[in-house]
Order: sequence, then C-alpha cells, then structure tokens
Amino acid sequence: MKALTGNRNWMFAIIASACLVGAAVGVAQKDKSADLPTAANVHELSNVFREVSRRAMPAIVSIETISKTSEVSGQQVMPFGDNSPFQELFENDPRFKDMFKQFQNQKQAQPRRAPRRMGTGSGFIINKNGLIMTNSHVVNGADVVKVTLNDGREFTASDIRTDPRSDVAVIRIDAPDLQAVPLGDSSKMEIGDWVLAIGNPFGIGMSVTNGIISAKSRGPGINDREDYLQTDAAINPGNSGGPLLNLRGEVIGINTAISSRSGGYDGVGFAIPVNMARWVSGQLIDNGKVERAFLGVGIQPISNDLSKSFDIKVGQGAIITQVMEDSPAAAADLKTGDIILKLAGKDVSGPRNLQGIVEQLVVGKTYVMEILRDGKHVNKDLVMKAMPNSFSVARDESPVEGSSKEKQKTSVNELKLEVQPLTDELANQLGYSDGITGVVITSVEPGSAAEEAGLTKGMIIEKIGTTEVSTMDQFNQGLKEAKGKDSVLLLVRNHSGARFVVVQK
Repeated sequence: MKALTGNRNWMFAIIASACLVGAAVGVAQKDKSADLPTAANVHELSNVFREVSRRAMPAIVSIETISKTSEVSGQQVMPFGDNSPFQELFENDPRFKDMFKQFQNQKQAQPRRAPRRMGTGSGFIINKNGLIMTNSHVVNGADVVKVTLNDGREFTASDIRTDPRSDVAVIRIDAPDLQAVPLGDSSKMEIGDWVLAIGNPFGIGMSVTNGIISAKSRGPGINDREDYLQTDAAINPGNSGGPLLNLRGEVIGINTAISSRSGGYDGVGFAIPVNMARWVSGQLIDNGKVERAFLGVGIQPISNDLSKSFDIKVGQGAIITQVMEDSPAAAADLKTGDIILKLAGKDVSGPRNLQGIVEQLVVGKTYVMEILRDGKHVNKDLVMKAMPNSFSVARDESPVEGSSKEKQKTSVNELKLEVQPLTDELANQLGYSDGITGVVITSVEPGSAAEEAGLTKGMIIEKIGTTEVSTMDQFNQGLKEAKGKDSVLLLVRNHSGARFVVVQK
C-alpha cells in the first residue's frame, strides 16, 4: 500500500484493492419530513443493497501482482563505508579483525537474488471479451498479473495498459462465460447519494460496504489528474481498483485512495469518477496510450476576495496567471488576468473542471473560448495541441541576497512590504527563468495584511491592479492608482508559478 503524507498529518494511502462506490438512489421522502422511516422503507433499502451486490459480485475480480526476482550485487557495505577514517582506526585492532575479514569475503561473493515483490488489488470486468478496469498503481511494473474471478477461476492477464497520470489501467484475460458490470454516469452523482463499495480488503475475500458520496471534485494531491469523488463507504488496503456502484448497480467510480491517520479506514475515501476512467480506458484500448489536449496556462480559482476585485461570482470561471510560450493559449492571444468562462460550449467552474474539459478536446481541432477581459466578454479561437510529456518541477524558494547597490533601491510602502528591482543577476540567483520581470519582495512585516495574504520574502510582484510591474516606478504607480481602495490586487510569482492575491488595506 503506497502512502503519501498530507496536510493535518493525514496519510493518503493508495490501496491495492477493488472497491466500488456507487451513487445510490435515495429512499423517497414523505410529505412530512418529521416522519420516521417505516420498517417497509428500511427493508426496501436493504433489498436494493442485496440485489445490487448479487448482480455486481460476479464481475468483481481480485488481482495479484508478482515482480520477478532480480540480480543484485552481493557486495556488502563496510560498517563505516569504504575508505572511511574509522576503518583505518579499527581494522588493525585484533578485536575487530574478524569482522573486517568477513566483510572483505562478502565483497567477493557471487551476486544474490532479490526476493519477489507481490501486491494485491481489485478490478471489475467491463465487457464479456475479458477487459478489466483497475488502478494503474495496482498493475504498473508487474511482471505477472494474476486475476481471480468471484467463482474461483484463475487467469493470467495480458495486454496491460496503464495511465499513471489518472491512475487508470485496463488489462485483458482470455476466459469464457464472463459477466460484466455496466458503467454509469458519475456527473449525475450528488452529495448524499448512497453508494456501495466492493473489493478484497486485506486479501480476506470479496466484501461489500455502503456509505454515501461525501464530496465531489476532490484533489488531495495523489495523481497528476484528479477530480475524485469522496465517500465514507469503508475502503481498506486491497480495495484499490474496484468499482464504485450506485443503487442501479452501475459503476460510477474506481476506488483509489484513503485519507487516514492509521493506514486503515477512517471514513474518507477517494474514487476516480467513471466518466474520466471511461475516456482514459477508451484511449488506452484504441491507442495504447492517452493523448491529452493542452492549453498552456497557469490558472487559479476565483476566491471570495478575487470575486470582489474582478466583479464575478465565487466559483465562476478560472483566472489565468501565466501563459506559456508556443502554447495554444499564446497563439490565441490569451493574457494574464483573463478569466475563462466557457470552453467548447461548456461552463468553467474552476481549474479542475477546466482541466477536465481541456484534456478531452481533440488535438488539432479549433474550439471557442469565452473569456472576461477588463470587464468585457471576448471570444477566442483555440487550436488544441497535444500535452507535452513532462513539465518542469518547481523549486523551493531561495532567500534574497542582493548586492549592496541593489539593496539601496528598495521601497517600504503602505502594504508593509519591502521590495527591490529584479535584476538579471538577482533573478539568476533566485532561480527564475529568463524573461521574468517585476520587483522582488525582500521583507514582509510580521502580522501585516500582506503576510496574512500569503506574501513571503523572495516572491516577485508582476502586476498591481491593471498595472504591469517591471520597474520601481511602475510599482509605485500601481500603488498610487490603488489609493482610496479597501484592497490591492497583486499578481505574484514564486517557483510554483504565478497567482493573484488580494491584500486588504
């Protein structure tokens, strides 16, 4: 079971198991909400759970992965490391002579074999030809993938295709008399819907748990591509890769991870929406890989403070913080500060939603994007390109250590910030790429509104309000234009990228 440490000391545990969580049809409410459910209502819900489980169980599989033994060096490491000064001190000591002789003999030993690595998980059959959907992390890198059906038959999987970005994989088995589980529509799932999770937790055998959809569009930082459904249905190690079922018996997600302090069930599980998984698996089946479209912008959601600055509703659209060179966004003349409202006829409600729209667009095709620029609605035509294979990794912040001459060119202002010009020498020292312009924050007054807004030493201010900042004069001009306002809108950059912040005055 993989684990990632997250905020609040939570552990995001990737669980190798088949777990289904489905949006369930709720029990109909009576006219009087105060009425208690009758025994008939409860029995009816129990019958639904029973029937969904009965129909789905034959399509759920257990997965066992084996990585073959590999040859590793038989050389052993000396107690203090080879050529250590401690070796010189002790190797001639009679009390340690035998120990050093043993290590010298081991260095001449034949290469040894590393033990086989084994893992477990779950999956579900999506057609009678033997296609099985599961998590990429369950099968990726395995030499042998063994699939056990609910009736006890065992098969070795072939044609394993994975997409680590989304953590979706499809594998195939050659077997007769298979039963598939239908795929549903995860976009119709709502918070509070009943769901069932089926999988093989801890390798004890197929188990069914129930719960509800607790939240939607979660992004706990597990994969590159995230838009998880959150559920309180019990999910444990061994459940990864299993389906999420609604009360119609349709898969609405793939259980993938848990948030846990203990490593086991704590009531917070995450499932990949089946609409995303369906698209990814289709690409894997047709092309052997996933081709995603690429926009080429840095974006952030519209927060409460930003909504006031841009006069737009919270959660509506996504604001552009950076436009990458040679990207579809650059070709369409998109600019920092533009707010993306619609793309390809679909409303944009935030960065994760926009990413989901963009990645499924057809490479080479032209789409219309509606943006809000300086308070005006503007349409732009975008020709989509394929997403690059990799992106640069952000580096940590570095302290600002300019020359004494540079330090004299500072400005302390009403924002309780001290800034200085960004010279080529300073930009190189801070690790920023060529072409970055602005002023560098050299200090932030403790307890100030700027500190509360998240501004820190080493950040670059690129814009104040509508004023582009590349010199101290432009910075001061921006401050002047902001006089009399309750807050100041800044575009700032660190090594993670650019974003807008609002500093209250």
